[in-house]
Amino acid sequence: MSLKKRNRVEATFAMSSMTDLVFLLLLFFVMASTMSSPNDIKINLPTSRAQKASRPQVAKVSIDNLGNYFVALGKDKPVPVDPDNLEGYLSRVQQADTTMYIALHADEDVAYKEVVRVLDIANQHHMKLVVATKR
Repeated sequence: MSLKKRNRVEATFAMSSMTDLVFLLLLFFVMASTMSSPNDIKINLPTSRAQKASRPQVAKVSIDNLGNYFVALGKDKPVPVDPDNLEGYLSRVQQADTTMYIALHADEDVAYKEVVRVLDIANQHHMKLVVATKR
């Protein structure tokens, strides 16, 4: 007499490993998003086909669409600067580093005279200036 052993296959799915994986992915993306430091100032740069500058950025002057000026030195956080005090601020920074150059990040909606103001300051103090654009 032959006895047949019946193997029943259960139709359930163990979700514990799947939830562990989802939580690990969530943790990864939360940590990765807090480690990145995006630009805090929202600037809509004009487009250009030119390549990125090869020199390291020393001073970054940003002008947002409302005409507010911000200056960031190296990887420091941008500091708001009064437009009338911008020349004195940049000349003090240049005295500390004579090889300094300025990267100008101006919103495309900013009046041309605001950009010319920074160009004149750079020209008067013999600073090198790079105008930032997006590709």
